[in-house]
Amino acid sequence: MPQRFGYRTLPGQEVDLLLERADGRVVGLEVKSSASIQPKDFKGLQSLFETLGDAFHRGVVLYTGAEVLPFGPKMWALPVSALWQELDRVGKAD
Repeated sequence: MPQRFGYRTLPGQEVDLLLERADGRVVGLEVKSSASIQPKDFKGLQSLFETLGDAFHRGVVLYTGAEVLPFGPKMWALPVSALWQELDRVGKAD
């Protein structure tokens, strides 16, 4: 089971949720209430990437838009709705 953490630097960069696996790899998650996404929405994740180096596995910004969008190495914008759609697709929805 991954461990859960938050991340905040003294200059104010933050990530809403970090998930760390037993092997040390970390996924950072940001949640935005916007239907559009901008590079600035990844500032905290970029800071985390620079801090963790190879331990950083992926950064994801969940947003209310409709597209999965790449935002550079290991960075993705993902629609919140995709969390349910994938389960529906494989027939595992409740």
